[in-house]
Amino acid sequence: MEWHVTDAQNLASIDREIGGFIVLKHSNNHTSGHEYSHFSPSEYEIVRRVIYATGDFEYQSLIEFSDRALQASAAALASRSTVIVDDAKVQAGIAEEVQRTFANPVYCAIEAQTRPQKDKTRVAWGMETLARRYPEGIFVVGQSITPLTTLLNLVKEEAIRPVLIIATPPKFSNIDSIKQSLEEFAVPNITIKSRKGGATVAAAILDGLLDLAWEAYG
Repeated sequence: MEWHVTDAQNLASIDREIGGFIVLKHSNNHTSGHEYSHFSPSEYEIVRRVIYATGDFEYQSLIEFSDRALQASAAALASRSTVIVDDAKVQAGIAEEVQRTFANPVYCAIEAQTRPQKDKTRVAWGMETLARRYPEGIFVVGQSITPLTTLLNLVKEEAIRPVLIIATPPKFSNIDSIKQSLEEFAVPNITIKSRKGGATVAAAILDGLLDLAWEAYG
């Protein structure tokens, strides 16, 4: 995001409020702060972006990162990998940051041109169409569970190999089984472990990833 003085002040306020409850992981295995949640500095940057976007401090204990999620996403974004999102709200939320950084191609599943399909929702069918077209893309599911289920089925079929899946749909009731499948097939992922979520959360996560990648590769 393009920083302004008020943004910096608000982020500093977030740091002060949760700093005593976040343990930052370092490469030498030492930590700082009081034990609550364990994040690397880069993971913490994503967490505070979500808190800033939502005003909800509970996300400090809800966001989970798989191994290699940040490393894989940074390299992929820097190489202009395609980003596929499920909803226009997510697309609108990341548009400015994408153009400010690597100008990655971004496609929206709900707007994809597809033929009618009785046994799938429009967004799920759109996600499948785009996933088969860009099998090694970055996939962002912020609004609906059906495109996420579609992605998992394609992963199991070895039809796609995502660089990263961001999954934050609200009312996410089967998170444990979803995460187990993602881990089983070694798909880097960022998820939430509750029924909270939505397009705003997904967009904030990807905005943070873009900024981190830009700092590393831009």
